[in-house]
Amino acid sequence: MKKFDISIIGGGIVGLATAMYAKEKYPEKTICVFEKENILAKHQTGNNSGVIHAGIYYQPNSQKAKFCWPGSLLLRKFCDQNEIEYEMCGKLIIATKEDEIERLNNLHERGLKNGVEGLELIDKQKIKEIEPYVEAIKGLWSPNTGIIDYKKLTEAYANIFNNNGGLILKNHELMNIEENDKSLILETNIGEYETNYLINCSGLFADRVAKMMDLDFDVRIVPFRGEYYTLTNESEKMVNGLIYPVPDPDLPFLGVHFTKRINGEVEAGPNAVMAYSREGYKKFDINLKDMYESFSYTGFWKMVKSNWKTGLSEQYRSLNKLKFVKSLQTLIPSISSKDLTNPGAGVRAQAIDKNGNLLQDFSIVKTNNSLHVLSAPSPGATSSLKIAEHLMNEITI
Repeated sequence: MKKFDISIIGGGIVGLATAMYAKEKYPEKTICVFEKENILAKHQTGNNSGVIHAGIYYQPNSQKAKFCWPGSLLLRKFCDQNEIEYEMCGKLIIATKEDEIERLNNLHERGLKNGVEGLELIDKQKIKEIEPYVEAIKGLWSPNTGIIDYKKLTEAYANIFNNNGGLILKNHELMNIEENDKSLILETNIGEYETNYLINCSGLFADRVAKMMDLDFDVRIVPFRGEYYTLTNESEKMVNGLIYPVPDPDLPFLGVHFTKRINGEVEAGPNAVMAYSREGYKKFDINLKDMYESFSYTGFWKMVKSNWKTGLSEQYRSLNKLKFVKSLQTLIPSISSKDLTNPGAGVRAQAIDKNGNLLQDFSIVKTNNSLHVLSAPSPGATSSLKIAEHLMNEITI
């Protein structure tokens, strides 16, 4: 049986950043990444919006706040050193109604508390200079927000890890974990492997991997699908960078927005609707096991009870393109359904606790022989190097 000193479950951006840092910290150790797909970064990493977040939204002193701004600086430095393309196109968060101005001002103050540099509250004239098609009464400009292809960044992490002697086993799905006195036995669809230490970075399946080790935690991953459209080539001129509404402070979702991509395309969305499969990228994708795990969890129903109006609104917008367009028109009034094409989707792993609360922060659980990243949604990709750095400070082997 093949044995490793450290095994990392999950070949997304957090898993590969962790693998790269682990091999740098422990060059003499045998380190392996197990990935169930035949490619890296297939799911959350490969389907997100590609934004390099600055750290404006997050509760001060939370891990998101502590990791995002420093993580974005680490990411940009890494990209500069490794010739990975990115663009600091900037983000504009806009207030379109008087009752949003106070929340916008609070966001500005929060961003400053989180160490974000360059933030500026701007008036209508400055808004028009940055985004001519936007109609708003006040804006928050973040020049240190950017865009990148996170799949390419993950591949760069993987190349460094491989070149330093690390091993990546694709098409290896973890089925079970057996624990003995000295090590862990990883049962995969290909065969069994032994490891001294495990780091769980499995994203949409992080709670299942943690349960394989009988961890005492009460969090469940519930998948939310984010649906978006791509602007037509003729309509791309309407967006120069990133255009966001003032978010609902009670929800971890940022509202539908416009996102310039590093390839020049512009996406509109995403919304946030419950998915019936953890890999359910289409409206009617169903996985009975995933549905059962969501519906049998008491925290899920408490979440539904607290957010049913928002949930119904999101479902309606998912099924009605005109409703989707109407949401976008609060940002750019001249946008219309003919400007939107090529619908797509990603799936977000949203952690929910037993009381029905949507976890607003990263969640990392430690045991004597394992670390589990139970929840690392946005800005997880931006913070990938900072999360990996934190995990390396926590690891004990």
